[in-house]
Amino acid sequence: MRALTYAAFGATPVVTTLPDPVAPPGGAVVRVTASGLCRSDWHGWMGHDSDIATFPHTPGHEFAGVVEAVGEGVDAGWLGRAVTAPFVFACGACAVCDAGAGQVCPNQRQPGFTDPGSFAELVVVHAAATNLVALPEGLDPAMAAGLGCRVATAYRAVAARANVLGGESVVVIGAGGVGLAAVAVARSRGARVCAVDVSAASLDRALDQGADEVVDASIGPDKVVAAVAHWSGGGADVSIDALGSPEACRTGILSLARRGRHVQVGLLPPAAGRADIPMERVIGWELDVLGSHGMAAADYPALLDDIASRRLDLRAMIAPGEPLGLEDAGSALVAMGSTPSRGIVLIDPTR
Repeated sequence: MRALTYAAFGATPVVTTLPDPVAPPGGAVVRVTASGLCRSDWHGWMGHDSDIATFPHTPGHEFAGVVEAVGEGVDAGWLGRAVTAPFVFACGACAVCDAGAGQVCPNQRQPGFTDPGSFAELVVVHAAATNLVALPEGLDPAMAAGLGCRVATAYRAVAARANVLGGESVVVIGAGGVGLAAVAVARSRGARVCAVDVSAASLDRALDQGADEVVDASIGPDKVVAAVAHWSGGGADVSIDALGSPEACRTGILSLARRGRHVQVGLLPPAAGRADIPMERVIGWELDVLGSHGMAAADYPALLDDIASRRLDLRAMIAPGEPLGLEDAGSALVAMGSTPSRGIVLIDPTR
């Protein structure tokens, strides 16, 4: 099969031919129809994720495709079905999974990090009965490819972790893929939304997704906090750091009203520096600071139902133009650290 790989952290990605994977016991092989290019892939390429330990490495953790083979113990009824999967492959056999929290399974595997990823024609899904998600008939695979990380992550952060309600005010810091999805999900729940980013183009896309207000983050964190306070009437009910930086985390917390909820979605790798959490504000204002890490496969039906019914319309999030071929995907991966988000950039591994 064709795949995009890199031989070391920071090395130039190259298109190569690898042996076709074999479905392991309990697992499946999916022929990738489309894969999403995510900032987490860039973090991995940069060496910010210690889970990547074997080279050459194939990145990619957002995908949709068709089940091509199943391993021992897997229902053959999956063969030929259109599917996606969360970026966290839960083991399905531990107490955490039994409690319905597969997104934080202690035995988790992750395509594109612990395992070869989806910037390839074929990808393995472990614990298939737990992790395969059947796609509704008619759902565009291009849309489904972006669900595995940024959309599912944003959906759970807004709907489950923050429990955003109609009429509440939500500030989303970072209008990349996760941030734009968070804007759309919050609006679909009847919230008022303010998006914060340094990129004018990203803020325009946030308005397209339904943001009521946008703030240019280049004015500085103190002025961002003041702007959010003015817009929301004293502070937001919910803040979401969808960027993942110490400054964004702190700004989100300081943008909250009393008894507000901050959800940390963006990765904060140690290489980026430790976040300076204003704990005196957290304590004095009884703020909730919550982490959010993906979404278990068992929780996908509500998201898929919202998309299929158009209660949640994410079509504007797909970057314009044709999907990238693997060679162009390598260049786009390298450039992610210095270029503004274009929304969900798709990859066609057959090109």
